[in-house]
Amino acid sequence: MTTADATTPLEAGAVGWDVLAADGSVVHLRPICRADEPALKAINHRVSDRSIYLRFFALSRLNADEHTHHLVGADPEHGYVALVAELDGAVVGVASYEPMRADEAEMAFLVDDAVHGRGIGTLLLEQLAAVARERGIRKLHADTLAENAPMLRLFLDSGFREVHQLDSGLVELTLDTEYDVRTLDKMAERESIAESRSLKPVLAPSSIAVIGAGRRAGGIGHEVLRNLADSGFTGRLYAVNPNADQIAGITAFPTVTDIPEPVDLAVIAVPAAQVARVVEECGQYGVGGAVVLTSGFSELGADGRQAQQELLELARRHSLRLIGPNCLGIVNTDPAVRLDATFANIRPTAGSLALAAQSGAVGIAVLDHATRVGLGISEFVSLGNKVDVSGNDLLLHWWHDPRTDVIGLYLESFGNPRKFGRLARLVGRSKPVLVVKGGRSTGGRRAGASHTAAAATPDTAVDALFEQSGVLRMETLEELVDTARVLSGRPLPAGRRLGIVGNAGGAGVLAADAASAIDLEVPEFSATTMSELVEVTGAVGAGNPVDLGAAATPQTLEHAIRIVLASGEVDAVLVTYAATRAGDLDATYAAIARAATGATVPILVNCLGASEAPAQITLADGSSLPVYAFPETAVRALGHAVRYAAWRTRPQGVVPAVDGVDRDGARAIVRHFLNSHPDGGWLDPARAEQLMLCAGIPVVAALAAATRDAALEAGQRVGYPLVLKTAAAGIVHKTDVGGVRLGLQTPAELDHAYAELTAAVGDPHVVVQAMASPGVELVAGLVRDPLFGPVLMVGSGGVLTDLMADRRWRGLPLTDLDAAEMLRSLRCAPLLAGYRGSAGADEAAVLDVLHRIAWLAEAVPELAELDINPLTAAPIGAVAVDVKLRLAPADPEPDWNARHLR
Repeated sequence: MTTADATTPLEAGAVGWDVLAADGSVVHLRPICRADEPALKAINHRVSDRSIYLRFFALSRLNADEHTHHLVGADPEHGYVALVAELDGAVVGVASYEPMRADEAEMAFLVDDAVHGRGIGTLLLEQLAAVARERGIRKLHADTLAENAPMLRLFLDSGFREVHQLDSGLVELTLDTEYDVRTLDKMAERESIAESRSLKPVLAPSSIAVIGAGRRAGGIGHEVLRNLADSGFTGRLYAVNPNADQIAGITAFPTVTDIPEPVDLAVIAVPAAQVARVVEECGQYGVGGAVVLTSGFSELGADGRQAQQELLELARRHSLRLIGPNCLGIVNTDPAVRLDATFANIRPTAGSLALAAQSGAVGIAVLDHATRVGLGISEFVSLGNKVDVSGNDLLLHWWHDPRTDVIGLYLESFGNPRKFGRLARLVGRSKPVLVVKGGRSTGGRRAGASHTAAAATPDTAVDALFEQSGVLRMETLEELVDTARVLSGRPLPAGRRLGIVGNAGGAGVLAADAASAIDLEVPEFSATTMSELVEVTGAVGAGNPVDLGAAATPQTLEHAIRIVLASGEVDAVLVTYAATRAGDLDATYAAIARAATGATVPILVNCLGASEAPAQITLADGSSLPVYAFPETAVRALGHAVRYAAWRTRPQGVVPAVDGVDRDGARAIVRHFLNSHPDGGWLDPARAEQLMLCAGIPVVAALAAATRDAALEAGQRVGYPLVLKTAAAGIVHKTDVGGVRLGLQTPAELDHAYAELTAAVGDPHVVVQAMASPGVELVAGLVRDPLFGPVLMVGSGGVLTDLMADRRWRGLPLTDLDAAEMLRSLRCAPLLAGYRGSAGADEAAVLDVLHRIAWLAEAVPELAELDINPLTAAPIGAVAVDVKLRLAPADPEPDWNARHLR
């Protein structure tokens, strides 16, 4: 049994899809086969009379059996599709559609009465719609009796766009198979509930068995058992060791099946060769989840990957969720659970940061730093090789977890990055997601014959994904913890204005400099506020930063903070305090706490010169203020909070529809080219222009020529003045090799330019092109990443493309806000607006081109690279001047939004 994360519906070789039912159990969906007929007929005769009546509008099990026989023999190549659902290896439901018209079909469902209420019908509907959409079906119809409330509720709650009509007790339903925002949000909500229920035996177990707990201290199993006992786990704890009756005071049993009570979680620390047998035993015994600490799997190569895949198949067969292998373990600090199933020498305190890490060592580092600075953890998961439970699963689980305010992730790889981006965008609307992503190295920078591909580093797609989904990318683990301290349980800043108050002028200056470097404002206070500060505190400097002087008392500092907070002129406050022998640290902390009580803006503290000072200040309501050793650290963490708050309050944007496009024409060009170039390649200028025009992107007219006479003839057809460019293969920077001649006014100039240019380049192939209207030169394009899909770029174009390295990247889907932010954040953006009296560019036309590139990327999966350089943005309109476009054979895109387990 395999999952279909990398396969499209009904693709040859796709065995099926593992998904989570509403109760957290694993359901396997797959195409129907003839061998299913007995099982489906058994359902027909097992369900109630009412179920048969509601499904077939008659009490005829014979009709039901005849329909089943028809389904198992139907041919998908003729538009007939049927899927079955399996639970614990038994078929429990079927869904099908049959063609009505070219892009419409009629659907039907039957789910065994014994599994009603577990969301299996909804899962079948989602997957059936995915298959239909992939096969060109836009509408699915169903006739349902008005009294069939469960089926009507299934359709209406599905999230798919639907219309319905009531006629003589019959409801005619029509569902649109395309995803929209509501569909995806509904699917994510259902998936979140299912994930939390699925992970409950793992993260909130009532009973745990440590399998492979040795008798001697120092072994991994032994230390995990000790950690569980020492942390005060509130449930029942067992050891599994065939050679002991008791370990570390915990009762031991020979195998998990000998334990006389149900076991929710197995922590497995046996040698790698024994793990599969243990997982199978756990599955057969009904264990709900397993944490496999053992290494020796995919990290060792092909054999290890095969063994790891076998573990996954065993776990899925028994609806057992699996963390690891090769991991550190898990933690849940909930007082009702008190779970520390790790072999780390750290005991995290309870708090609101949920943390997941692929690397055990990284996990230890973060837990250690968080503990030292007083940041509490709600849950921690060491993902290890993440054969089953992944970052996406945990995002969904922590989304609605009441004990979690901030989610932190350390990731080295993505299983399904596009789904991660969509989920992070949803989760981020209520909880910040902080990520340290390993692998920023540009050592894998791609070589490409286009500016776009050459500029795309291995990290480009990651940054684009995070930027669009509101994820805060952290450079270091320390930065993740520092930022989480600002975001955990504190109000978000409503703007970028920072007030700085303290007794150390130098620290205030450093803080102001750090703020300026990340575009935070340190505004001058109003005359009223400055006057009050001087009058009440005698401040040495009453501007912003406020310098109270080294002799300032705790009471003076308290008054100054209250005045700044009451002014309404700042969105956050940084208190800088230099500890001296003349000062009273405890009294100062108490004064800050009194001033901060009830504050509606975030307050951060920087304490200098007191290495042993507490890392937080506790307020009367039990919350705390983070204390940082350096002002720059505090300001940097605040900057992330400001950025997150701004992203969270902005509209989400929409993907605009583009008109005047020709999908069929684009597909015809691609088919014709790949028929003659089966390995793909670069389109000639004429076909590249045709493909641009299919997307509705204006292109400056150009003609190819391979001789002097052909160039002169092309010049007559294009008209003067014109441009002559080399068309020699493999040249990215034409100007670098003398491959461009501009403003040619006459045939004689063209003749002379042709001779010079072809001699310089050593290739007779040229392009003769009309002169574009004057405007701002941009570059726009895309490169298709094998994991992240199409990534779009816009930047400064022409000769400035590489000199300025002024580029912005985004993935798909590209909303109107995404495109606008890309363009307006460029360093060359002032030129587009009209700089120092120059004519502004048509921004709307440029944005339209970006959306048309996005459309082309969706319509043509074979589009591997596209480079428009320059894209000239004139006062009216934007036009592609030079286009390079590479096609490559491509498989159909997977359904990245489907609820498949990875």
